[in-house]
Amino acid sequence: MRRHINKVAVIGSGIMGSGIACHFANIGVEVLLLDIVPRELNDKEKAKGLTLNDKVVRNRLVNDSLAAALKSKPSPIYHQKFADRIVTGNLEDDIAKVAKVDWIIEVVVERLDIKKQVFENLEKHRTPGTLITSNTSGIPIKFMSEGRSDDFQKHFCGTHFFNPARYLKLFEIIPGPKTSQEVLDFLNGYGEKFLGKTSVVAKDTPAFIGNRIGIFSIQSLFHAVKDLGMTVEEVDKLTGPVIGRPKSATFRTVDVVGLDTLVHVANGISENCKDDERHELFALPDFISTMMDNKWLGSKTEQGFYKKTKDDKGQTEILTLDLDTMDYRSKKSAKFATLELTKTIDKVIDRFAVLTDGKDKAGEFYRKSFGQLFAYVSHRIPEITDELYKIDDAMKAGFGWEHGPFQIWDAVGLEKGLEFIKAEGQEAAAWVAEMQAAGNDSFYTVKDGATYFYDIPKKSMEKVPGQDAFIILDNIRKSNEVFKNSGVVIEDLGDGILNVEFQSKMNTIGGDVLAGLNKGIDLAEKDFQGLVVGNQGANFSVGANIGMIFMMAVEQEYDELNMAIKMFQDTMMRMRYSSIPTISAPHGMTLGGGCELSMHADKVVAAAETYIGLVEFGVGVIPGGGGSKEFALRAQDTFRKGDVELNVLQEYFLTIGMAKVSTSAYEAYDLGILQHGKDIVVVNKDRQIATAKAHAKLMAEAGYTKPPKRKDVKVLGKQALGMFLVGTDAMEASHYISEHDKKIANKLAYVMAGGDLSEPTLVSEQYLLDLEREAFLSLCTEKKTLERIQHMLKTGKPLRN
Repeated sequence: MRRHINKVAVIGSGIMGSGIACHFANIGVEVLLLDIVPRELNDKEKAKGLTLNDKVVRNRLVNDSLAAALKSKPSPIYHQKFADRIVTGNLEDDIAKVAKVDWIIEVVVERLDIKKQVFENLEKHRTPGTLITSNTSGIPIKFMSEGRSDDFQKHFCGTHFFNPARYLKLFEIIPGPKTSQEVLDFLNGYGEKFLGKTSVVAKDTPAFIGNRIGIFSIQSLFHAVKDLGMTVEEVDKLTGPVIGRPKSATFRTVDVVGLDTLVHVANGISENCKDDERHELFALPDFISTMMDNKWLGSKTEQGFYKKTKDDKGQTEILTLDLDTMDYRSKKSAKFATLELTKTIDKVIDRFAVLTDGKDKAGEFYRKSFGQLFAYVSHRIPEITDELYKIDDAMKAGFGWEHGPFQIWDAVGLEKGLEFIKAEGQEAAAWVAEMQAAGNDSFYTVKDGATYFYDIPKKSMEKVPGQDAFIILDNIRKSNEVFKNSGVVIEDLGDGILNVEFQSKMNTIGGDVLAGLNKGIDLAEKDFQGLVVGNQGANFSVGANIGMIFMMAVEQEYDELNMAIKMFQDTMMRMRYSSIPTISAPHGMTLGGGCELSMHADKVVAAAETYIGLVEFGVGVIPGGGGSKEFALRAQDTFRKGDVELNVLQEYFLTIGMAKVSTSAYEAYDLGILQHGKDIVVVNKDRQIATAKAHAKLMAEAGYTKPPKRKDVKVLGKQALGMFLVGTDAMEASHYISEHDKKIANKLAYVMAGGDLSEPTLVSEQYLLDLEREAFLSLCTEKKTLERIQHMLKTGKPLRN
């Protein structure tokens, strides 16, 4: 049957339940969110004279939980208006409404008896054929469906979202004894296509895949930290971004998640996995037991491995737990010679060979931790899954690892990994030796643009399923390369579409990237049909290369700087006025020049998690690559809809002046950066390049024609400029902005007003670009601007004077 999910019911409104409800609302699904009825009044309700029969009281728990979720940061929802898609209720008055939903998701407390009670009640109202799943993190699925009807069991399984549901991509699907294959196939596809997740079908084993490997990895580090005499700071330094893990690394992550949560899962594995060859590792070290006794659980109790305090002067200080004394102390710096060797290695995957070869304590740490991890994951097959790639997918999507265990093992080399295992007194599973004996020296290989994995039962390399909907640039870069320089690689995506992939540090836009963009347009205009600008790095682009701007300004090479800015502007205009369709595919941080590039493309195919904005004010300048011009143009296009012209222009002016950045692609519509009816958002970032290619092809085949250059941009001149100058004077007088901030704002005002023209006038885009470039260059002569740029280069953070 062909299923459609138009409405879901989420049972349980705690942090996880509200987060799941918000994510379904994110993708346009109606949500019914239900929770229990309070058994007693709170003080506010008593003061108002309410009773337990009042609806506001009966829905208090669900409404309070949802409100708290919507106020939390980072937000669980793409746009606050999406919360209107969620209707709340309670499990007594509103449970009959589940008869009209397409999917029921249970997210109540992790107790089997309570879950079974909820399912018994739900089955009285559920329409046969409706999907029903549990978001358990470890309770066996087979126990939960016992005693239920055949139809219930056929449509029942586990669907384990990771918290927070919006941001973590892992979606584990755990079949029960009677779950139909149709249900599993549907959920697998729905999770990937609609929810934007990495769907992984797991076996019904304790903690499933992600938590089984993730908790082992953390527990392994808990035991190793004492063996190696390491500090909390040292472990977090070694297990963070340097190896492609989140900035919170190990101990700070535990603080955020909650030590009690980790201990609960670890205890569950220890109790239910007696035959695990590393069973002893799930026992809690003494320092963890002490922390549990003291209720040092992390952020929720305001102290864990780290503790935020204030010193005598009222300054905030982060203290660290000393695992030897169990006292808090000031943070210590963590430095290792081995890490210094990786500073010039941009790609994380290329660092592992260097890190594991280190001669210091860091090298020893990596050999020990990877040796234990490699051995452990090899033995989990076929216990938790039959396919090794699912373990890697789970760790990347659920724990934010850039590379999974088997990918890391490939990076250090199969033989070397076996040496690490042996040094730890462990053995790899027998299938690893069989794989090696069959002539395979890696777990993965790439062939014809597709990734293949070693299939253990078949004893051969098989294609990882589900890739047909994706374009993986890593897989096609070498074979499909059309052009390359130090800043970009241009790849042939097939069907007449090229892709320009940034390869600079942090994907900054400098001369080499601009040259690559122009080359891509040249090639596409000559021999292809369309151009995509997209990459699969952590961020699309953090903007222009401000280091280059700083050096030119310091050396007072203003002619060269003028030429560089003009080249940037001209390249953006080529994105708009080329003879082929251009598509920008932003994701993650898309700041400054990255935002300007996207605004000048014919179409934007943005990942939902795109944080985009013009942030140049933070370094003391205005957008100089066409961003100031573009906002003036977009404001005047809005004039035609009958809005008050000065008010509209002011909104666009403030968006730049306040350096506003969207917290999702959907918010970028509100800022005027994305445009309704033209730009689109995709939830699954893995599909982004393929979707962008499809749109480029569609536009080309529909008969794309180069648009005429705009000469009809209405600017308001002195009418707008006067308003802006009065406003900046008032803000400086009220000490909201500094004198230098005022100078920057006035320069922007001059550009967006179109200069000091005596009356509203129609001008060309080039006229505004020339004003923009002149203003940008004049700000680069300011000492305060150079101080801000220098501060940004040193700290990565903007300086406000």
